[in-house]
Amino acid sequence: MGLRFDLLSLFTTLALLSTTTTTVLSDVILSKVDRRIDLTSQIVRVTSTLKVENAGPGPVSEILLTFPEVQAKDLAYLTAALNEGKGKVRNSGSSLPINVVNPEGMPPSLTCHSISLPKALAEGGSLTIDVLAVFTHALRPFPEEITQADIQLVLFQDTARYLSPYAVNVQSLTVKLPKARIETYTKLENTNVHGSDIKYGPYQNLPPFSYAPVAVHFETNQPFAVAQELVREIEISHWGNVQVTEHYNVVHGGAKSKGEFSRLDFQARPHLRGASAFRNLVAKLPPRAHSIYYRDEIGNISTSNVWGDPKKTELLIEPRYPLFGGWRTTFTIGYGLPLQDFLFESEGKRFINFSFGSPINDLVIDNIIVKVVLPEGSNDIFTSTPFPAKQGQETKISHLDVVGRPVVVLEKTNVVPEHNQYFQVYYRFNSLSMLREPFMLISGFFFIFVACIVYMHVDMSISKSSASYLAKMQWDEVRATIQQVQIVINQCLYTHEKLEASLRDLSRTGDVQACKTARKTADSLLKEYSKELKPLLSFLQSSPQANQILPKVEELVAKERELQERLIAKHSTIVDCYEKKIGGRELENRVASQQQKVVVLKQEVEDLLDYIEEI
Repeated sequence: MGLRFDLLSLFTTLALLSTTTTTVLSDVILSKVDRRIDLTSQIVRVTSTLKVENAGPGPVSEILLTFPEVQAKDLAYLTAALNEGKGKVRNSGSSLPINVVNPEGMPPSLTCHSISLPKALAEGGSLTIDVLAVFTHALRPFPEEITQADIQLVLFQDTARYLSPYAVNVQSLTVKLPKARIETYTKLENTNVHGSDIKYGPYQNLPPFSYAPVAVHFETNQPFAVAQELVREIEISHWGNVQVTEHYNVVHGGAKSKGEFSRLDFQARPHLRGASAFRNLVAKLPPRAHSIYYRDEIGNISTSNVWGDPKKTELLIEPRYPLFGGWRTTFTIGYGLPLQDFLFESEGKRFINFSFGSPINDLVIDNIIVKVVLPEGSNDIFTSTPFPAKQGQETKISHLDVVGRPVVVLEKTNVVPEHNQYFQVYYRFNSLSMLREPFMLISGFFFIFVACIVYMHVDMSISKSSASYLAKMQWDEVRATIQQVQIVINQCLYTHEKLEASLRDLSRTGDVQACKTARKTADSLLKEYSKELKPLLSFLQSSPQANQILPKVEELVAKERELQERLIAKHSTIVDCYEKKIGGRELENRVASQQQKVVVLKQEVEDLLDYIEEI
């Protein structure tokens, strides 16, 4: 309730200072004021119809509007237009210029705006002005924190009497609420409630700076979607497309959620266990939008829908989770548009005509940055906006760019849907510049093909007479010879395995003759392998490239021969014992020492093979 006390003290100050206001303001009388405050969304829209009369001796060229400081800081949009007939506005061209002024004698706690009339109002003359004031963050959650099951209640405060430096003959106020459920409201004389509307007045013969503080405490579950930052990038391509990319950082600006969140309760009874949360947003895109996508930091979000008609395209944006008070989310939407719908020519210059604000319904934007990326080579750039906005320029480097593309940057704070008006960016562009990127692509492919042709027809190999080439060839021969040595050694080892297998068969069957036959076969094979190794070893001994590995190869061959001898001796001993009918413990004692040596030699041969393989 701190805001209410601030307003009370402010209005008290206004009452004390109203007597010091200059007498010039008394020349203007507001014969009738009709105010309508729309509280059906988080954006507060105040529409005032003012019938102005000049009661002074001289003409009047401007009308003052006043707002308390606590309201002026939340004022996002203000417009005024002449009104003819019964509240019918002529057209958008009849909007009147408005400027912030500081007239002498005005209370310092007020912010004044001056409406410039198209022509001075003569003595005794009258006219009607429609004024629209749009406020953000004017609805204060009360209580500030609620649980998942609670409804959201907000507090709105204003004055039932029109705060003006002019005297008011007749004034009335209508406050429109989203629902008929009202917790409390200030009751003054001539106060009536009709459904979801609260009507104050009419009040007559009000002096300047009249006030009557009122507060309305009511239920609203409308989405309090606030974009703390929105970055829109509009990239122009003269090849026929406008690519729009929008990065959102959205927070639920309503009563903050406290306690635990139950997904089960929310899914079962969303209107009772999550009435204050919003589950989706709706963006109204231009009618011929295409290639639409919606994603966040994780990736594409499939819970979105698009439908359209010849007049518009609507995108239903559903975040990954419902947003309760204080919760936030970030996401990106993008879409393409046909260039001919937004690019025009005037007096030898091209200009892009595009909307400024966000396409999302009833979204409050704390800070918006609009970037218009023009084609490379654009110059003589000029920007026209229907309202004040901070302007700047930067450069963006993209694919196939040489010096970069000029970027017009517009920035504005406290933006509402009423700011979704068209702005223009004028620039000059030589059509021949469009051929730059195709020429670069053609040139690039041409040089690639030329390089391939040169490569295919030029001998890039090392000269066969060079020392490095000869050394490489000699090493290749050494390596091939070593591989042949490895093959022969492996064949010898395989023959050893077959020889030992014949001994196992002998112990099982007692067939001595079969074992002797296997021995003869093995001896024949091993002699052949020995002959094959001799020329290989001779080549390695004669090659200087094999000096480092030759000792290991010779050791491998020597170990294999020793292994052969041990196996043959073992084989002869076992066969001789079987022929003499010697077995059991005595047979094991005769071959024990030989078997141990065979195991050791096998391991040494395998280690040498592994070593040579690594080299």
